[in-house]
Amino acid sequence: MGTSEGNNHRIDNIEFNVADIARSKAFYGEVFGWTFTDYGPGYTEFNDGRLRGGFTTDGPVRAGGPLVILYADDLDTTQARVERAGAAISTPAFDFPGGRRFHFRDPDGYELAVWTAA
Repeated sequence: MGTSEGNNHRIDNIEFNVADIARSKAFYGEVFGWTFTDYGPGYTEFNDGRLRGGFTTDGPVRAGGPLVILYADDLDTTQARVERAGAAISTPAFDFPGGRRFHFRDPDGYELAVWTAA
């Protein structure tokens, strides 16, 4: 096996099929401070400051898939923001070796998790 250089073989993008791009932008912008670049009415790119991805209406909403895990310095404050924005907590905060995390479902039913170090 050779070695990979640069971004070869690394996760580069995460894409969510959503029902309403404006609703997704409002949710992720409010809770996590993500910024967005629109590329027509059916696609917007998001940027969390480190990773880019997209919201698209070009296909059916597919809840499930890989678990996207976000990091938070203050887990309790982040959970409160998630709840205020209308998301359902699907797994209450729990401790694990190295930290704590909770899971939630966004407005389209995608399950994501947020963790913080111990």
